[in-house]
Amino acid sequence: MKCENCTKKECSKKQKNDDTQSTSVDALSANDGSEEKNEFDTLANAKILLSDCLACDSCMTLEEGARVFQQNQKEFFRILNLNKKCDTSQHKVLAVSLCPQSLPYFAAKFNLSVNEAAKRLCGFLKSLGVHYVFDTTIAADFSILESQREFVQRYQRRNQEEHALPMFASACPGWIRYAERVLTNLVTSHICTAKSPQQIMGSLVKGYFARQQNLSPDKIFHVVVAPCYDKKLEALREDFYTALYNSPEVDCVLTSGEIVQIMEQKNVSMKDVTEVAVDSLFDDLKEGDVVRHDGKRSDGYLEHIFKHAAKELFGVDVKEITYKALKNKDFQEVTLEKDGETVLRFAAAYGFRNIQNMVLKLKKGKFLYHFVEVLACPGGCLNGKGQAQTEDGKPDRALLAQMEEVYTAIPVRLPETNLHVQRMYQDWLEGVDSRKAQDTLHTTYSAVNQSTSSLDIKW
Repeated sequence: MKCENCTKKECSKKQKNDDTQSTSVDALSANDGSEEKNEFDTLANAKILLSDCLACDSCMTLEEGARVFQQNQKEFFRILNLNKKCDTSQHKVLAVSLCPQSLPYFAAKFNLSVNEAAKRLCGFLKSLGVHYVFDTTIAADFSILESQREFVQRYQRRNQEEHALPMFASACPGWIRYAERVLTNLVTSHICTAKSPQQIMGSLVKGYFARQQNLSPDKIFHVVVAPCYDKKLEALREDFYTALYNSPEVDCVLTSGEIVQIMEQKNVSMKDVTEVAVDSLFDDLKEGDVVRHDGKRSDGYLEHIFKHAAKELFGVDVKEITYKALKNKDFQEVTLEKDGETVLRFAAAYGFRNIQNMVLKLKKGKFLYHFVEVLACPGGCLNGKGQAQTEDGKPDRALLAQMEEVYTAIPVRLPETNLHVQRMYQDWLEGVDSRKAQDTLHTTYSAVNQSTSSLDIKW
């Protein structure tokens, strides 16, 4: 979660007189210095700009800050090096999951088709020693389906439950962090309980896939490649952890930009990498062409939930959605009218200025929306701070435009049509409405007590 304006307090990670835009810190070492030198040591000195730190001291503790900085290339390299040693008892199965919003970055940056980018990225990761490379689209399928179902249930209960509506999307960890640490009880009860695609992918890899491969979850090292740094914070959530095996469901998050850093330090060009098909969670199958969900810059929660709700609640089959821009292009609304009455009113609010305006309306009791797709980054997930940035940390608008063009050209697949998902609901989750499905695919969001008042923050 990146502040758009300065905060009154300096970031607790900064040195006293450091400049916000230029200061950097070495990624924390993942070993004690006693290990022998190896081929990855020269790659482990990547820098993380403090200007990319996503939570100011009012919503990140020092302990959390240290743990976030441990989620870097060194930890990834430590596992790769561990697997090169003879002691097989210490080996880990290394699995990498790719977010769909990262692939257009690689495609646009290296002038490839999105399918070529996925396969070459898979080939590069496997050349390093990664065993499996997965696409997280299936996790987004689950997340969207659960969000759709929850919205319909909340709408039907709206007259009995005070906090049933509005419902806020839960897929963006920057928004969730802000809501829990700053907005507290005002909004947490309104947040959809469906886990984000990253969280669900963690359950799929260390739950479903581990069982399929007859592996203990702690024997898998799971890395997610994502467009933003907030995903590192999300991986630290206590509810994103397999306590029985003392194993986080996502061990490390690397941004798209960090993967490019590894390529540059290895002196590898994406165009020189051999194409390798992306793996599937199912037996020995391979993924086909890249697909996406409705939505111009994200996983499309608004569009999917809107169409589903229109059909389920009002019997209206919506083919195309028309967005109406309000104050700016990052705050848009969609409505459904029936018999001259507006029966559904949805909004997309991207960036913290729009989020702040939305919250003010909620406080004043003037909130008209039934559902809001909330994303911390202006422009949505494609504009995540972990990709499409210039060297001075500003958005690379030309590259972002190319990424949006690439993303919108990807074929759309409805979550309902994924037969693997339908099979997993029955075979793995014991039914759509089962206790196991609820525990695996949902979580809770609640206020976290902070010593700093939210009034100290100006977004």
